[in-house]
Amino acid sequence: MDTTAAKLNGLGNILVRILSFAVLVFLARFAYVITTTCSTYDSRDAIRTAGVVRLRDFYSSLFQDLVAEGILYLDSKILCIGTLTDEVVATLRDLGVADSTGIAAKPSVRYGRASRIPFEDESFDFVFSGGMDLERTARPIEIANEISRTLKPGGFFVVLTSGTDPYSLNSLLALFNSYRVIRTSEIDGIDFPSQTIREVVLMKDDNPLLPDDDPIKFKRRKSSSKCPVPGFMHELVRNAEPLVQEEPLKPWIILRRNSRNMTYLPSMADISFKNRYIYIDVGSKNYRSSIGSWFKKHYPKQNKPFQIYAIESDSSFHDEYKSKKGVKLLPYAAWIRNETLFFEITRDPSRRREEPRGRVQTVQSSLEFLGERDKRIQGFDFAEWLESLGLERTDYVVMKMDVEGTEFHLIRRMIERGVMCLVDELFLECHYRRRGRRRRRRTSKYEKSYDQCLELFSSLRQSGVLVHQWW
Repeated sequence: MDTTAAKLNGLGNILVRILSFAVLVFLARFAYVITTTCSTYDSRDAIRTAGVVRLRDFYSSLFQDLVAEGILYLDSKILCIGTLTDEVVATLRDLGVADSTGIAAKPSVRYGRASRIPFEDESFDFVFSGGMDLERTARPIEIANEISRTLKPGGFFVVLTSGTDPYSLNSLLALFNSYRVIRTSEIDGIDFPSQTIREVVLMKDDNPLLPDDDPIKFKRRKSSSKCPVPGFMHELVRNAEPLVQEEPLKPWIILRRNSRNMTYLPSMADISFKNRYIYIDVGSKNYRSSIGSWFKKHYPKQNKPFQIYAIESDSSFHDEYKSKKGVKLLPYAAWIRNETLFFEITRDPSRRREEPRGRVQTVQSSLEFLGERDKRIQGFDFAEWLESLGLERTDYVVMKMDVEGTEFHLIRRMIERGVMCLVDELFLECHYRRRGRRRRRRTSKYEKSYDQCLELFSSLRQSGVLVHQWW
């Protein structure tokens, strides 16, 4: 019995020691987890605190300069909008600006949207937007209207933007066309010294005037058109790819080469601050011809949502567009007036081989046509339709035009009606008497020569239209 009791006591001691060791191991691991977790949170808190301090220092320096310039006063009633309003409001209050209010999607300041500011008309002396929110929204004009509604006459609006190019600036100013530009300046960014942002200071004024020494004011060139092109567009045109001066022997090769070397407007400028983004494909053919294969895949849209219009009179392509969401089809022929048109279709196989490109022959007025009724299509006044869209300088419009020889008529009509300058970027295929792929003899399908096409492109660029050769 004693031997058995001794064995049991020894076994019990062993179990107690094992259990005690297991508890010690567990406690040690638990303590390690707590220590590591706390260290991690301490590290994150330190990073977050450093970021807040950096933001406060940045805004403090900016606001002190505005106070020194007499733009911001300590007794001003201030509204801050955007994602960083809590830090901005805290900085203003630290500087002694007690009546500072911020609205944002998060309730740490006051819940609200910049597109629907929850305050009465003419409530504030000063409005500030510093989180790049105005350029990130899909409808910046709604925010601009709300700022104008709540800002007192003579009040100031200060905005920080990431776009530093003239096109971006003038797009912003177009949203606030009842404001006077006090100054624009480029300042170092918050996070990196190499990052540059633009500070724009505007004053609400019924008679806005840009300062005479402002290098980026709206310079107008003398023009007889109803729609002169702003001077900054001429700078963009000068930076575009050069026109092909010599008639290409193989245009289809030039098309592939040009598509790679083409200088798109969004690659030269920030296209933010626009009310609408519109793409119009005139003579779109099928969906894959240019909308699906080129515009959707390759045009640099800067993540902007585009409204797409396809203008195509050939009924054989219409069914394809029924399944394409986001594309509005206009099943007509773009023309200079509303009337019935007739396309002279080439049915002779020998002539088809001679003229491998193009779907139609010359366009004739219904008053001059004497022939088969099955060639009849409906034309519409394209320039008048553009006017019906209510296009403004606050809209961004891209257009591709492939209209089988009627481009000379349409371009002239657009200039006469004053809508040509509302097209930000134009991709134009000019049809001329070109040589066939296998024959040296020129086709008689079109009336114009390559030199006349080149003259059209050159005149458009000289007038400030960013036009590209399309083949």
